[in-house]
Amino acid sequence: MHVEGRETKPILLYALSTCAWCKRVKALLDEMGVAYDYLYVNELDETEKDAVRAEVLKWNPRCSLPTMVIDEKECVVGFQEDRIRELVQS
Repeated sequence: MHVEGRETKPILLYALSTCAWCKRVKALLDEMGVAYDYLYVNELDETEKDAVRAEVLKWNPRCSLPTMVIDEKECVVGFQEDRIRELVQS
């Protein structure tokens, strides 16, 4: 899913629809007014989940969520407000 906003570096958020920390990351990005894409991993079919897990593992060996990839260069795992703000605004 794509969320419209101010264009910055490409942001992709891997999340669960039921996760409080994932919701906080999304709320922070919304508050910042930036454009981003997100995937609710728990809403994918098994084939898609396997592909997404493989992608998340490249960035986050624990494969925990939320995992946010910024500009295909940086990764933030969990809700780290200061780090997210720093990476998105730089």
